[in-house]
Amino acid sequence: MPHAPDPKDPPPMAPDWDTLTATDVAHPLDNPVWAALAGTHRDYAEVVGRAARYLPDANPFAALADPADPRAWADLAALVGPGREVWLTGLPTPPEGWETVRSIPGVQLDGSAVRAEADPEAVRLGPADVAEMLELVRLTEPGPFAPRTVELGTYLGIRRGGRLVAMAGERMRPPGWSEISAVCTRPDHRGEGLAGRLVRAVAAAVRERGDVPFLHAAAANTGAIRLYRSMGFVLRREPVFIGLRTPGVAPETSPGGAGADPAPPSGDAGIPVRENGFQGTGKGHTR
Repeated sequence: MPHAPDPKDPPPMAPDWDTLTATDVAHPLDNPVWAALAGTHRDYAEVVGRAARYLPDANPFAALADPADPRAWADLAALVGPGREVWLTGLPTPPEGWETVRSIPGVQLDGSAVRAEADPEAVRLGPADVAEMLELVRLTEPGPFAPRTVELGTYLGIRRGGRLVAMAGERMRPPGWSEISAVCTRPDHRGEGLAGRLVRAVAAAVRERGDVPFLHAAAANTGAIRLYRSMGFVLRREPVFIGLRTPGVAPETSPGGAGADPAPPSGDAGIPVRENGFQGTGKGHTR
């Protein structure tokens, strides 16, 4: 369920669907969060004018229709509220008054040439598996994953002795594309090739509905990038994952209560972002 509103906040604005369109960018992957929220993930969007974000319990990212448009930044500030943290991806230059909290260089990899194939050992994961998935995320820190992330696409896992030991799935889904995300393996099962098998299996599900897989990784996570390139992923662009604080002073709230800052894009609310915290930290991800 979405987070409860802060009674001190103004009533939420209705989504401005007239401005939330995927055609605002030359290519969906140039602004994948906006493109996804304008399309497949519209039901997970909170929108004010030319700014949108995912429901915080599904995905921590927000987007602007045009990062060069001052009106879009004003809309994002209105959407998030004063003195709040919000995460963007791409190459945005925030206007005066916005504070950069964290900036993580990344890569965006195109999986058009990846060989996709189903895996007989992979099982579909769903809401009933979220507790196990969050436990695996806490252990391996693959990147952004929240309680409702599993709803955003196909998630597959491999179990050994009844225990979930590896998983991968889909997060952002711009038109014609699908981001493979949350690729992680328990450290005691590294070296078995589970990550690569699951990436190919998720890619097969993506291809089955006519889409193309892609993914993001932190530039510092060279081990994961080597794995993906060996599978056929190629570099498309080099975005930045940037955490910003909106202008103004946030109203006082109890820690973790309504109106508090959303958790940073990490494996779980209690895990801080690391420089290589997107698509694996090397703690049980690759191979």
